[in-house]
Amino acid sequence: MRDDEPLLRWQWRGYARNHQHPRNLLLHIVAVPMFMAGTVLGLYGLLRLNLPAIALGLVCMGMSMALQGRGHRLEAHAPEPFAGPADIAGRILAEQWITFPRYVLSGQWWHALAGRGAAPVPASAPTPARSGDVTGQGG
Repeated sequence: MRDDEPLLRWQWRGYARNHQHPRNLLLHIVAVPMFMAGTVLGLYGLLRLNLPAIALGLVCMGMSMALQGRGHRLEAHAPEPFAGPADIAGRILAEQWITFPRYVLSGQWWHALAGRGAAPVPASAPTPARSGDVTGQGG
């Protein structure tokens, strides 16, 4: 549970724990850019009132979420359930646009894929019960 901790801090703190399985990592490296492209395409479609662009954007985002959900079923730790519609939207957008790209650019994605995992968290840091993953599908 996040309590009063800011979303991005909470999500980042538990992110490596829920992103360790190699197949999940590979699915994410494909699915997150697909989600981003779908978001941009959907927004373009809304601005241009272009129904095919909106539909294709929604399909890309839906496929991305399905792939990530499939990957999370491989993980040892299930993501924390969503608290409601605003939590769903906030967590999904934060992970897709900020947290996962940060995970990749920081080198932690590669370390996890290579089986080395992320740098250990200091003992004084609180450990979350579950990750801030966005699929909410428990896997």
